[in-house]
Amino acid sequence: MPPPNLHAPGESAAMPLEPAQARRFGKAREARSAVLVEDYVELIADLLANGGEARTVDIARRMGVSHVTAVKAVGRLKREGLAIGRPYRGIFLTEAGRALADRVRARHRLVVDLLVAIGVPVEDAETDAEGIEHHVSEATLAAFGRFLERDGLRRNRRKA
Repeated sequence: MPPPNLHAPGESAAMPLEPAQARRFGKAREARSAVLVEDYVELIADLLANGGEARTVDIARRMGVSHVTAVKAVGRLKREGLAIGRPYRGIFLTEAGRALADRVRARHRLVVDLLVAIGVPVEDAETDAEGIEHHVSEATLAAFGRFLERDGLRRNRRKA
């Protein structure tokens, strides 16, 4: 017998119990809120690693947003203690910001590796991972890692 709130393929789904549904929607809202922060810290870390600086104008171009939008996002990072700005020197990540960027990058790599292992072309895997990496639970990430390691599918790949 399937666990409560699950249904077989083709069957109509019963409404989940209110606490379960509220918890699921709450997790999705939290993940959406974190996506912006995670994308910005990851990009800033990449800009710093590759060019030595992360200027707001470069951040805006790479994110495909207006300069004003990038300034607002960087302001949020500063308020959350993830970044600092230095006059005429750009944006830098705090220790907390660097740690978050490292975690996001590791999740991204794991999701890409799994998608490639199941046959998704690398470019599509990179694109799809941008969405999945922010919404997947730690339990699911751990399962991805175990699957890849069990089958020897985890690759040592350079950062894309």
